[in-house]
Amino acid sequence: MSLPKTLLFCIFLVLGFSAFSHPEDELIISEIEQGQLSMQDQQMTAEYEAALKRQRMRRLAAMSWQQRFLLFIKAGIEHIIPKGLDHILFVLGLFFSSLIIGSLLWQVTSFTLAHTVTLALAALGIIQAPGNIVEPLIAFSIIYVAIENCFFKETNKWRPLIVFSFGLLHGLGFAAVLNEYGLPENGLVPTLLAFNIGVELGQLIVLFSAAALFWMIRKKSWYRQWVQIPASVMIALVGLFWFIERTIL
Repeated sequence: MSLPKTLLFCIFLVLGFSAFSHPEDELIISEIEQGQLSMQDQQMTAEYEAALKRQRMRRLAAMSWQQRFLLFIKAGIEHIIPKGLDHILFVLGLFFSSLIIGSLLWQVTSFTLAHTVTLALAALGIIQAPGNIVEPLIAFSIIYVAIENCFFKETNKWRPLIVFSFGLLHGLGFAAVLNEYGLPENGLVPTLLAFNIGVELGQLIVLFSAAALFWMIRKKSWYRQWVQIPASVMIALVGLFWFIERTIL
């Protein structure tokens, strides 16, 4: 058979198969292939992340305790700045809650104590909470403190207790991140302490930065109308977006 005839025969053969094929069959085959690729990709991703974590654990084990201490301080700071935008907004929500320094200190202290407790308990494996529950609740905590700022000029006496309860949630979020880094078997307590110190330093940087920008104008007559309320509304809207995203999407 000559080349042109062979080519024509192949074309007719392909067209013939196409005529007898069903779009439904092609769709099923496509879905199966995509599903297999997706499963393979997820498995490869999980194996790759597990391998990276084992490698990090070996490197941590080879470090001196001083090197690990400094490393986890840095990790704690980075989890707030620049990676922890949700925690940053919560801290800013506390900052915009009151013009009284004493009230702000009480809230920050209760938040610190709370997330320190749950961070330690979760890292030690004593308590556990799924991320699909913790993360939406963290977003809700941002919404709550921001909305309360809009309705109340000064914080009520229960605010530190409410902030403490929200701090427990944020501590679980910190623990999830710390678990991803990998906790060394020896020197667990210093590692937790170092990470918590880093988190506190990150929060203090946020508070001092906000104070540098707004503290001098906090007693102006227009501060609440043009700064405190608009800033709190923006924080609440971002928190609402995260809550919807983490709950539904």
